Amino acid sequence: QVQLVESGGGLVQAGGSLRLSCAASGRTFGNYAMGWFRQAAGKERECIITIRWSGNIAYLADSVKGRFTMSSDIAKNTVYLQMNSLKPEDTAVYYCAADYRGPGSSSARSYNYWGQGTQVTVSS
Repeated sequence: QVQLVESGGGLVQAGGSLRLSCAASGRTFGNYAMGWFRQAAGKERECIITIRWSGNIAYLADSVKGRFTMSSDIAKNTVYLQMNSLKPEDTAVYYCAADYRGPGSSSARSYNYWGQGTQVTVSS
């Protein structure tokens, strides 16, 4: 079992930056593929970026290329989503997810563990 807790969301103006954190407890996430997803109101959950359990980037959505990056701090059992040049269309609830020894799939169904989500709102 692994528990995930996201933080760092909030309200930001277009063009601004935010860094989301996802702290894992219960098990070290070094053996887990990790992903960031988001879900805007009235829309399906969308995969943004994932890393394989080996630590390599597996997927990056075209909509965030050049603006979002993912990193991890194994010592802190935390992954981060750095979001730059934010746009109003980035407004959504952002979730982190974990999949034991997974390939870093972009499908939400592949992930067994989810955080509660953190709201990101980008004003124009």
